[in-house]
Amino acid sequence: MATEALADYPDLVTLPCYRWTHVVVVPPEHPLAQAQARGEALTLQALARHPLVTYEPGYTGRSHIDEAFQRAGLRFEVVLSAMDADVIKTYVDLGIGVGVVASVAIDDARDRHLVAIDAGHLFALNTTRVAVKRGAYLRSYVLDFIQTFAPTLTPEVVLAAMDSPPGTVIDL
Repeated sequence: MATEALADYPDLVTLPCYRWTHVVVVPPEHPLAQAQARGEALTLQALARHPLVTYEPGYTGRSHIDEAFQRAGLRFEVVLSAMDADVIKTYVDLGIGVGVVASVAIDDARDRHLVAIDAGHLFALNTTRVAVKRGAYLRSYVLDFIQTFAPTLTPEVVLAAMDSPPGTVIDL
């Protein structure tokens, strides 16, 4: 299961599981949190004024973050990158920078000490996919696991996708 990099492997059949966006996380006293409290919309320009803590390149939609700043012609500084949202949130707590994480990584109860600001309007939508090796035999428990993770991916859908020709795009 991954959000990025799966398209680079033609021997894999990739199936969409769910879509998600990014959020910006900051302590409540941060200027971006205060701007949100005043009803101001988050902008890339405002975000670029702060050091960022986000995902490693190639993981969890990082390419969409980089692309958004590049399209806007803005320079931005990533002071720390990690593969795990909890690591990113810890460094935000320590004051290292502003976090940009997956919206699904926010737990309202556990992260109540942080302010999560929706950034779905700033960065492209992400799709998490499950991949299986083309031509592999999938046992019933694997098919059950896939359907548990993504209910729309029934065994029939998965098996039909595995029979599709390479290069077939399967979307939500």
